[in-house]
Amino acid sequence: MSSGTGPSSSATPSRKVRLATVWLAGCSGCHMSFLDLDEWLLELAELAEIVYSPVGSDVKTYPEGVDVCLVEGGVANADNLELLHQVRARTRVLISFGDCAITANIPGMRNMLHGADPVLRKAYLELADGSGQLPHAPGIVPELLERVLPVHELVPVELYLPGCPPSAARIRAALEPLLQGGWPELSGADLIRFG
Repeated sequence: MSSGTGPSSSATPSRKVRLATVWLAGCSGCHMSFLDLDEWLLELAELAEIVYSPVGSDVKTYPEGVDVCLVEGGVANADNLELLHQVRARTRVLISFGDCAITANIPGMRNMLHGADPVLRKAYLELADGSGQLPHAPGIVPELLERVLPVHELVPVELYLPGCPPSAARIRAALEPLLQGGWPELSGADLIRFG
């Protein structure tokens, strides 16, 4: 599923595509599926420089000039929101990576409690063993947003890659054309099915 024909070439032929992956409120299953690309990861390494990722990267700040970013997870807290805005400002092609990024999916189930305070009270007081207390550590524990939101409700998205998680084949079908300067044609149940 794409939001149009997409931006032009991902990178000039003289340099590798600058690729990033981001993990917001999700289970990391999409990143595990990314690792399931197995030997194609070697080809990917020839075409792309991974400049930011929770998988095997020690970079702490999201860099400028990213060509393509896969964003996994819904937006659940202030840190997620801040990182997402950095990603959008510094990335040319943003991909909602997996069902949580597209719909809020499982993390979004907390929306049924109608706000951050009821979620915190349920988790830390009502279900506690008697010694519970609400977490409050500004700068250490990020504040919850009132609702978990899908990525596209907060920033523009160029490409949607559904699945829980998307299969390695689906991830490759989205990335390979982008890495070669084209745009993916995601169609048919195998490439656009949720779940």
